[in-house]
Amino acid sequence: MPTPRVAAIHDLSAFGRCSLTIVMPVLSAMGVQCCPVPTAYLSTHTGGFTGNTFLDLTDQMGPVRKHWESLGLTFDGLYTGYMGGVRQAGEAEAFLESFRGPGCIAVVDPVLGDHGRPYRGITPEICEATRHLADQADVITPNVTEAAILLGEDYGTVRLDSEAACRRWAEALSLGGRRSVVLKGVSLAPGTVGAVCFDRGCGETGFVSAPLTPGEFHGTGDLFASVLTGALVEGKSLRQAAQQAADFTALCAARTVAQDLPRREGIDFEPLLRRLGGMADT
Repeated sequence: MPTPRVAAIHDLSAFGRCSLTIVMPVLSAMGVQCCPVPTAYLSTHTGGFTGNTFLDLTDQMGPVRKHWESLGLTFDGLYTGYMGGVRQAGEAEAFLESFRGPGCIAVVDPVLGDHGRPYRGITPEICEATRHLADQADVITPNVTEAAILLGEDYGTVRLDSEAACRRWAEALSLGGRRSVVLKGVSLAPGTVGAVCFDRGCGETGFVSAPLTPGEFHGTGDLFASVLTGALVEGKSLRQAAQQAADFTALCAARTVAQDLPRREGIDFEPLLRRLGGMADT
């Protein structure tokens, strides 16, 4: 079978594990060709670092898309992450319109915020543009804060501490069953963390979990969504893909703590990529 191919529309931070510095090696380790579309170039990510450089690459997105169209390229997956502006989200949406052929799955990770607040630089306009982009997705992967933003809910009212509440939120995010949902960062038992999954294909909601390593680790959302995307284009079910993503993310978080690494440098996943390749084969 030909190697699966994914177009990954994300920013690129030269230092600090996040976005494309996670997406590209993870997909490659899973046997998936990653075709990056950098939306911006930063000297470091913005979590724990200040004074970073920022080069907006939005103007390159349209020409890249048109060149790919002229080449007749096709993809098995389209995967978007952080959007740095309204126009950027519109360009990402144009990629979905151009390359979403039969058998191509569109995964939108609506990177908007965490811990009950938007990330620095995320405006109401960007939230609305990202919401519109997510409306075009086959699968979305929000955390709890991002789920509240997408639904226009007050994060302070969110209580995802029961299976019933998780099911309600996942199904609300599915837009009446039109898209699948993997709602990350859900914990229904002490010492665990995982996700609630609504699968539009079968209309069922399920849960996945893995051991919790206490603490905050930059890049875990990108790591989870990247493994999920790789597993989906390889043909795994939504729940199988989410479980693989939860397991690998938990493994990397535990390693980061064991190595006593600076948290702002991001989750330490590179030494475990071979294991991810083995997980992808099982």
